[in-house]
Amino acid sequence: MARKSLRAPVNVTWEITFQCNLRCAHCLSDSGAREVSELSFLECRKLIDQLTAMQVFQVNIGGGEPFIREDFLDLLDYSHEKGLVTCVSTNGLLMDDKLASRLSKLKMLYLQVSLDGSTAEINDQIRGKGSYVKIMQAVEALARHRVPFSINTVLTMLNFHQLDTLRALAKEYGADLRVSRFRPSGRGKTSKQALGPSKEQLESFAEWLAANDLVRTGDSFFCLTSENRRNKGLDMCGAAKMTCCISPVGDVFPCAFLQEVSFKAGNVRTDRFRDIWNNSPVFKQLRSLNIETCKTCQRFEYCRGGCPAVAYHTYHDIAMPDPECLVNLQSQVPNAYIAAK
Repeated sequence: MARKSLRAPVNVTWEITFQCNLRCAHCLSDSGAREVSELSFLECRKLIDQLTAMQVFQVNIGGGEPFIREDFLDLLDYSHEKGLVTCVSTNGLLMDDKLASRLSKLKMLYLQVSLDGSTAEINDQIRGKGSYVKIMQAVEALARHRVPFSINTVLTMLNFHQLDTLRALAKEYGADLRVSRFRPSGRGKTSKQALGPSKEQLESFAEWLAANDLVRTGDSFFCLTSENRRNKGLDMCGAAKMTCCISPVGDVFPCAFLQEVSFKAGNVRTDRFRDIWNNSPVFKQLRSLNIETCKTCQRFEYCRGGCPAVAYHTYHDIAMPDPECLVNLQSQVPNAYIAAK
């Protein structure tokens, strides 16, 4: 499975707009006001048609802030009519009772609300002054209208000590806690030194994850995962094998954290998505990727070399080992350093 792709991705990350009403310090796509020609409503419908024709199961929609698009609810309705399950990531600033009530009627929708601290003191350093209060108002509205959602937190050195309180906060509102990995892409490139978790925090987080089995991580932390979590399938990078990313202008990349020119696989305005998925040289490169220095590692079956995006943003080489896997963290001379020599 590590070397081959499926005939269609299980899920697709679709960043539907660059527009955003926040300027988060770690934003993976550097979202904000941009003068670009984003996919139109009709182009979005055409893309949805292509995804459903390939029997893609789920689309993870983010941005920017998806609800800024005036046509977004119509696109959600159309996706559901076509049988697509949707998971929408939102910063919550546009959420109110009226919108939450509307969303509660959608049966194929799941929301992720971004919150990067259990207190305003921590969250607002990352997401902007005053954002904590507005996010919590969104959380309360969603809980009130019983919209299924999780609280999504990017692990940073600032909020590491709040993991237990974030878990308790999510539980209080009937939500799951999902912890995502800090990756130095987008604005994360310049904020890594200030926000990236320390070696000691990552090692402690691996132990915390093992003790908090119900906390979601997606594939963010398979490089730190325990045997128990590996049994849930969280054991490898799915970029170009099980998933990929589509940008607001229709560019296709292996994942949301490799939105670099050199990893552009095609554009849905000029190419069929099916052809990009099946024939892109960029995708074929990811599918045949071998992290040679990791093959003899005792944890190879756990993470298969870790996250290529983190390796790329650290060493500018996707064939290098993940510098934050447990073995590299605990070794005085990381595998990545040996490989570079």
